Amino acid sequence: MAPNPSPNIKAAPVLTAIDGILDLHAFRPKEVPDLIREYLRSCRAAHVTEIRIIHGKGKGILRETVHTLLRREPMVRNFRLANDRSGWGATLVDIYPPGAPLPPRSAPASKAQMLESAPGWYRLLQRIFVKR
Repeated sequence: MAPNPSPNIKAAPVLTAIDGILDLHAFRPKEVPDLIREYLRSCRAAHVTEIRIIHGKGKGILRETVHTLLRREPMVRNFRLANDRSGWGATLVDIYPPGAPLPPRSAPASKAQMLESAPGWYRLLQRIFVKR
């Protein structure tokens, strides 16, 4: 009979291929900032410049967290909500390819400025569902 593994021994990390899709459903909110930064770096190193981050619909708290992080990340060229079956449950991100110089970042736009430039349907959903 094989001995039981010690509960203090951690399993080795599982390596997977970078495919440009990051599903945040399995992660705790406090893990998200480091996870997104590291995933963007890994994608850039692997020459994956189009990324889909699945954050879910919910109340939009995780979506706002993701968008705030993306606004601050210098390697992000632009990002937008997915305009497909996932609706506002995913964000599409374009990053600069490796070797391309990263532009200096200006101060991030305020939430009000971002809302003004959002599509009409998104502003309507914000007025209906988001408490201010």
